Amino acid sequence: MDGITENVTVTIRDEYIELYKLLKLANLADSGGQAKYMISEGMVRVNGEVDTRKRRKTRVGDMVEYDGERVTVASAREEE
Repeated sequence: MDGITENVTVTIRDEYIELYKLLKLANLADSGGQAKYMISEGMVRVNGEVDTRKRRKTRVGDMVEYDGERVTVASAREEE
């Protein structure tokens, strides 16, 4: 088992969402400042790799992991 306890899907309308904004949108961080701290401290993984870029362009299909939760980015355009 990989230690993931919960899976969440976040749907975006644009081509990408910045990583710290995604963490806020997925309710993994209470504020942008907290999200930026989590990222800069190496607590967040994107597609299995630690990524410390707060403004990383997270795109459809990316998987973000933090503290046992996994967020998958989906496109709102596919649902229309």
